[in-house]
Amino acid sequence: MEQVKIAVIGGSGLYNMPNITDVVGVEVDTPFGNPSGIIKIGSLSGKRVAFLPRHGEGHVLSPASLPYRANIFALKKLGARFIIAVNAVGSLREDFAPGHIIAPDQIIDYTIHTRSRSFFETGLVAHISVADPMSAYLREIIAHAVEEVGGKVHRRGVFLVEDGPRFATRAESHLFRAWGCDLIGMTSAPEAFLAREAEIDYASLAHVTDYDCWREEEEAVTSDMVIQTLSKNIETVKRALGVAIANIDVDKIVPAHTALDTALATSRSAMDKGVIEKLRPILARVLNLDETTDR
Repeated sequence: MEQVKIAVIGGSGLYNMPNITDVVGVEVDTPFGNPSGIIKIGSLSGKRVAFLPRHGEGHVLSPASLPYRANIFALKKLGARFIIAVNAVGSLREDFAPGHIIAPDQIIDYTIHTRSRSFFETGLVAHISVADPMSAYLREIIAHAVEEVGGKVHRRGVFLVEDGPRFATRAESHLFRAWGCDLIGMTSAPEAFLAREAEIDYASLAHVTDYDCWREEEEAVTSDMVIQTLSKNIETVKRALGVAIANIDVDKIVPAHTALDTALATSRSAMDKGVIEKLRPILARVLNLDETTDR
């Protein structure tokens, strides 16, 4: 199986970019089921990149039912060290206008805990640090890339993640603004947290499609509205991705790449061997495992 160090999670339109060449599709088995869809690997900006359609081909998977663990585990098996996640988001701030791109630095997880949230459950416990859930390294690369292609970018933002698939009520939208949230979306949690558990550096390229529903003088957000603005944003997103990928040093070591060093709570002698084997791609570095056997 071909190994790649950069992955992009987003819509299928991203890997149909005309400047992506030598595209192949790969199916990756995981202990958590199938990923959202076939992962496309192609050459962009001189690097091999894995493109994963978050909602499946044709957008058939709801945010609340996405196979988050399978998606991140599959990218880990492919060798991903960096993930740029493309997110369509609503804005909770006047100055984060539709068409703008945000490189958020924080997440508030407002999902109701029905999503599978961790790779570490019974038999091996880990408490991962996500004080800073988004990569500072990738965020700066994304911001520079957006500026280079002529887009409007904001370098920080608090990203509120709700379950969906419905949009927020007006009362919720006002509450989230009172909390100090800047953006609202449906998929970065637990995606970002699972990436940290897998020691993959992760950041969001969040493009604003609407003002949610807090601006009561305007029409409340609808799916049609989001899709119309998304189609306008996508060309800027595609160009920015090309520049960002060109600027990623695939061999650079950042804090996310050693996140498990201080996270494992279960002593090695008490770890379930079956769980170690199940999570081998994630645990190989920190437990000093070879390719075929525990040691």
